[in-house]
Amino acid sequence: MASHPDEGTSSLDDSFLETVTIHNREYQQYSITNYVYLAPIDEDEVERLQIMHDVLSRVFDQRLIFPPITRPRRILDAGYGAASWALEVAEQHPQCEVIGVDINPWQPEERPNNLYLQVEDLNGGISFPSRNFDLVHSQMMATGIHANRWASYLQDMFRVTRGGGWCQMVELYFNVQSDNGSLTDAHALRQWSSRYLESHEGLKDLRVPLRLPTLMREAGFVNVEHRMLQLHTCAWSTDQRDNDIGAINRENVQRFLSSLAIYPFTERLGMAVQDAHLLIAQARLEADNPAFKVLYPSIAPQGIVC
Repeated sequence: MASHPDEGTSSLDDSFLETVTIHNREYQQYSITNYVYLAPIDEDEVERLQIMHDVLSRVFDQRLIFPPITRPRRILDAGYGAASWALEVAEQHPQCEVIGVDINPWQPEERPNNLYLQVEDLNGGISFPSRNFDLVHSQMMATGIHANRWASYLQDMFRVTRGGGWCQMVELYFNVQSDNGSLTDAHALRQWSSRYLESHEGLKDLRVPLRLPTLMREAGFVNVEHRMLQLHTCAWSTDQRDNDIGAINRENVQRFLSSLAIYPFTERLGMAVQDAHLLIAQARLEADNPAFKVLYPSIAPQGIVC
C-alpha cells in the first residue's frame, strides 16, 4: 500500500484484512461484525462497481467533476469503492493530489503516482486537517454510513474543504419505481425494495438521498444545487441516450439485486436462502422487462464552502 501524504491519518489495521465467506460471497469481517457494510468485497463486486462507474460517467457526459474547478490541488474521494472515479480524476489532473479513503483495502494493480488510497472507517470521522481539499467527493455511501452519522459526516466534509472548495455527492435511492405505474406492491421488485430498506433499519438511512441538499446546507455549504436522475434498469426508453445508458446499467442492476441483498435478507431478516434467491431471481426478471419501465431515482447535489 502506498504511503499516505498526511501524517496523523490512521494506519492499516490488520482487522480490515480479515474476510469471511457467506453464501459463496466474500465479505470483510470488520464490516460484517460492526454493521458497516453488508455487501461483498470480492472481485465480482469490484467489477460491478466499475460497471456502475461507467454508467454514471455516461449519465454525467463523462464529467467527473461537476463544480467549476479548473486547477484542483487536492481532492478527497470519501468511499472510493473500486477507485474508478479517483483513478480517472488523478489521470486527468496529474498535478493534483487525489486521496481516496474506504473501509475496504482493495486497490487497483496500477495507479498514477498522484493517487493515494487509504483504509479507514468513515463512520469514525474524517481524519484530515481542516481546510485541506479543493473538492470532496462522496458517492453511493448510503449503505456504508451509519444512520446517525450523516449530519456529522457532512460536517466533517465541510470542515476539510478549503474556502472556495466544493463538495459533490451522488446517491441512489433504493425505492424502485415504474415510469408507467405498472409496478405494484405485489411485484417482486417492490418486495425487494421494501425488504432491502427493512433489512437496514436501525443501521443505515437508505432514504438519506432525499435529504442530502438539506444536510449539506445545515453543515454550512452554500449555493447548494442538486440534480435528480433516473437510472433505468434496462433499455426501455424511447430516448436513444437514455436507452443506451439503460442497456449498460442492466448488468449493474442484475448484479446488485443479488450482491447487495443476499446477506441482509438472510442474516438480518432471517429469510431462508432459497426464498431469498427466488425473490432475487423474480426481481431480476422484472427489472429486465421493458414493459415495466423500471427506474431507480438518484440525486447529485453539490455545494461550496465560503
